[in-house]
Amino acid sequence: MFELKKSGDKFHFVLKARNGQVILSSQRYATKASAMNGIESIQKNCEKDESFELKTAKNGKVHFSIKATNGQIIGSSQMYASESGAKNGIASVRKNAPGAQIKEVE
Repeated sequence: MFELKKSGDKFHFVLKARNGQVILSSQRYATKASAMNGIESIQKNCEKDESFELKTAKNGKVHFSIKATNGQIIGSSQMYASESGAKNGIASVRKNAPGAQIKEVE
């Protein structure tokens, strides 16, 4: 499920797995419409390998980002202890994003 939230005058969303764990967090958007476009972009791009970028932080933890066709980062993951954990996160995005419901939360 995607949860769409308004924080101050900006919008952002998270993608949650069925167990409620946050898989992916978005950037902040100026409008609700642009946040909705971000969700749609994730749903369209999550099946493409080239949309994902794995990165290793200085502390050795691994995280990933998903990018739109134009190269802009749409969302980023939490930090994982290993590359295999991050790859499992990507698999979860691929599984959960395409048909995910969108819920607006306070």
